[in-house]
Amino acid sequence: MPLVPYRSILPDFDDVFAGFDLMNFTPAVDVYEDKDSVIVETPLAGIDPKQVEIEIEDNVLKISGTTQSKTEVDDKDKHYYRKEIRHGSFYRAVALPKSVEGSKAEASFKNGILKITVPKSDEAKPRAIKVKTIED
Repeated sequence: MPLVPYRSILPDFDDVFAGFDLMNFTPAVDVYEDKDSVIVETPLAGIDPKQVEIEIEDNVLKISGTTQSKTEVDDKDKHYYRKEIRHGSFYRAVALPKSVEGSKAEASFKNGILKITVPKSDEAKPRAIKVKTIED
């Protein structure tokens, strides 16, 4: 049986999603740890870091903000074939281990990646324990 292009079956396939709110989105995150910290990274390419809010409450990291459409004044004269670049608001909440010090968190933004570093509490850091020798 030959393959049939989806456009011949569903010619208005792109219109199916027209009712969805694509102006709000949830950014993907990577969460990992090293010896001293829990790190959260999220790609926010094209978003002004000044428009990003970060909050830690009850060991939940919350990242939110907005991005503006970079359309021109004469946008009404343009006839788009596709308009997929997202703009609007975004939000993401990530549960952190209870063994972090949220009040000491730091954030940086480089090459479109937001990186949040949250130090581990002292009790969560690995410790070396020396074995004492007891002589009779």
